[in-house]
Amino acid sequence: MDLAGIISLLLILIILSLIFSTWNTLYRRCNLPPGPTPLPIVGNILQIKRGEMVKSLMKFRNKYGSIYTIYFGHHRIVVLCGYDAIKEALIDRAEEFSGRGRQPAIDQFVDNHGVVFTNGSRWRDLRRFSITVLRNFGMGKKTIEERIQEEARFLIAELRSQKEQFIDPTKLLLQCVSNIICSIVFGDRFEYSNDSFQNLLTMFGAVFMDMSSTWGQLLEMLPSVMNYVPGPHKRINKSLLKLTDFISERIKMNEESFDPNSPRDYIDCFLIKQQEEKDNPNFDRKNMIMTILNLFFGGTETVSSTLRHGLLILMRYPEIQAKLHAEIDHVIGENRITNIEDRNNMPYMNAVIHEIQRFCDILPLNLPHTTTKEVQLKGYTLPKGTDIYPLLCSVLQDPTKLDCPSKFDPNNFLDDKGCFRKNDAYMPFSAGKRLCLGEGLARMELFIFLTTILQNFRLSPEKELTDEDIKPLMTGFANIPKFFRLSFIPRI
Repeated sequence: MDLAGIISLLLILIILSLIFSTWNTLYRRCNLPPGPTPLPIVGNILQIKRGEMVKSLMKFRNKYGSIYTIYFGHHRIVVLCGYDAIKEALIDRAEEFSGRGRQPAIDQFVDNHGVVFTNGSRWRDLRRFSITVLRNFGMGKKTIEERIQEEARFLIAELRSQKEQFIDPTKLLLQCVSNIICSIVFGDRFEYSNDSFQNLLTMFGAVFMDMSSTWGQLLEMLPSVMNYVPGPHKRINKSLLKLTDFISERIKMNEESFDPNSPRDYIDCFLIKQQEEKDNPNFDRKNMIMTILNLFFGGTETVSSTLRHGLLILMRYPEIQAKLHAEIDHVIGENRITNIEDRNNMPYMNAVIHEIQRFCDILPLNLPHTTTKEVQLKGYTLPKGTDIYPLLCSVLQDPTKLDCPSKFDPNNFLDDKGCFRKNDAYMPFSAGKRLCLGEGLARMELFIFLTTILQNFRLSPEKELTDEDIKPLMTGFANIPKFFRLSFIPRI
């Protein structure tokens, strides 16, 4: 290398050093929580292991504690870990942490519409309306509980038709859970063989997988670059567009036979709300479409994956399955369908379901929050608009609340007398003002579906299972059970 080349290289190194020094100084002056020093342009992305964002964030906790700061590119994020830190933020300081943080993979498509990814009056109006509809969905026809019971009967019939063959339950469980949302939103369920239903579920699955992939994680961390890079993440918006087209067609079908005096489903209720508040833009068509899309995503993959994981765990521990069979026989018997009131008389089933949700940890990262004003937390200053990642996995595995967080143990939710007891480590639906609006529905589905399956069948694995087999499999932002096949052996 000649002298000019050496001088040029030295100048570049000096400039980069000055940039880094200035960035680091500004970063340290802000009284933000500690964290790994970010690099210009990329922030801390190089310190996130490829495809393992959640695991990488949990490792930072070991060094920086329960609250720390990282950067995705130039974008600042404060990560909260453990029950105490997350409770203080989401519950004790609920209003200040009630904003929805950015979600680059879908923000451009959603465009600040729908109940999940909005803020301010739009979020409050849509959330209040949706919760009211879900809670009071009786309106002269089937209640939500009756819809779940009906779907449970269809599921049992389908499982009996398999005649004890070893099958992968993924598709059937996804169909039965999705049908609950379909019956609420569209007023009716789909047959499992319906082509439109199959296409709908395929599109939902595609979005979920693409967002959870390594490419999807890179899009979340560095959207300013990934928006210009070809790859599988480019399919996300295309799949979302197909889903919203499907929803739009269903809305048109409702409008053609709409009777405001006899609402049939969520769409009809939204149409009535539009008539009542014609000047409120929070109830326009785009918000209707996006909110329905939100309801589908919130009520399909998470519940069906939890059920699938539950079946896998119960095969690993046949003694737990046997105790559940005994409780079901004692409380419900053989001849009637499970109802939600049975839950109060079935502490062991209730504890097992809670422990399944805790153990399988479906959404370890949670959805991002953002501060609605400047906040002082744990002695640090979080500016208004700071994105917050409350790691739910750090609560579900908090060693201060659980004797052995990595082990499946229903006793985490039972007292010495065998009665159900609450545990602070149970936070699968998040907490505070952004608590999942479908929590009640999801808990009802998990109880009725799982209890009805066990009332009718004994679960038999295709091969002997180990503790390693039941550990959740991380796929980006979500945990899913590992692949398995089982046989449903009739009990009655």
